Amino acid sequence: MASLESKEVLLGVTGSIAAYKAVELVSRLIKLGASVNVIMTENATQLVSPLTFQTISRNPVMVDMFAEVDEWQPGHISLADKADILVIAPATANIVAKLAHGIADDMLSTTALAVRCPILVAPAMNCHMYDNPIFQENLEILRRHNFAFVEPEYGQLACGYEGKGRLADMEKIIQKIQRLLNTSQDFKGKTILVTAGPTREALDPVRFITNRSSGKMGYAVAEAAVSRGAEVILISGPTALSAPADVELVNVETAIQMRDEVVKYANQADAVIMAAAVSDYRPRDVSPQKIKKEKDQLTLALERNPDILAELGEDKPSRQLLVGFSMETENLLDNAIRKLKNKNADLMVANDVSQEGAGFDVDTNIVWIIDSSGSERKLPLMSKRDVAEVILDEVKRLILTIQHLKT
Repeated sequence: MASLESKEVLLGVTGSIAAYKAVELVSRLIKLGASVNVIMTENATQLVSPLTFQTISRNPVMVDMFAEVDEWQPGHISLADKADILVIAPATANIVAKLAHGIADDMLSTTALAVRCPILVAPAMNCHMYDNPIFQENLEILRRHNFAFVEPEYGQLACGYEGKGRLADMEKIIQKIQRLLNTSQDFKGKTILVTAGPTREALDPVRFITNRSSGKMGYAVAEAAVSRGAEVILISGPTALSAPADVELVNVETAIQMRDEVVKYANQADAVIMAAAVSDYRPRDVSPQKIKKEKDQLTLALERNPDILAELGEDKPSRQLLVGFSMETENLLDNAIRKLKNKNADLMVANDVSQEGAGFDVDTNIVWIIDSSGSERKLPLMSKRDVAEVILDEVKRLILTIQHLKT
């Protein structure tokens, strides 16, 4: 496990029953070499004594914004200035709402507004609270502002319910902290082209054929790549997502439009990652007027769309890596390996969309990563952002292999 020597971790503990687990988190971070300062909300102090965190962290615990300090700077500014990362674990619905809307009415929320470091949020709450649409909207606001998350887990909750809401395993939280603190700019100087989302194929001016893709996987890849220093071109079909900061966004609607834009930009890219769910077929004839409901049956004639991945594979520059996605409902590995070979791709990311947690419009995925040498690697259920990081790790490895072969 990577050392956190000389890293300053600021831990926010809020009033979830999982607050006691944060004691273990502090202990493990200290053993990895980090310096940990703890800020507790008033509600959290009803569950765990500040003295417990003070003893484990060997640092004073901050609760009161107006407590006397030994230095001239206000406590929240002093802590914010020296923090390498702010971790809020467990994070209640209350603190998430405050962060999403810029409310600063206690020590933790005020410090969170003042930090200039990454913020990692690990929610823990009742499953119905977690599923509440208002809470989910607040999470989305934080995602748009580049907050990082460790998703809660499914299981038996302290309130007696069973569902998603348990604080993530300590190992996952620590791994995420290490990744955020040790993120290198290993793609600096590289250009990554990413496709994302569905395409829409018009039937008439008001109707179209599409698929269930939300674009979340492709957007996660783009966000991860830009955070690692890459110049990112994101070619996106219609989604409800906001583009990650600092990417060049190209919006398209149809498969033909996506093909044209990909071909336009592909030669600039060191790697092309085709995460979009491109429609295989489009209506042969598009009605200029809305099709009226005049018949009991309607027969649609469809024709093939361009195979963008295959076209790129036929004319792939020797320096370029080509990554495809294979979304299946049966014979996952056989279909993915066949696609990898037929499209002349270097890497194929395969998932069975019928599996729970791996389908469309969810924040997690379960994938296999297969490369052209025959290596097959299965990843467990992970957030799509974490899957994106693993994909980029594989891309980096293959880029280094290409460079080694040329020397």
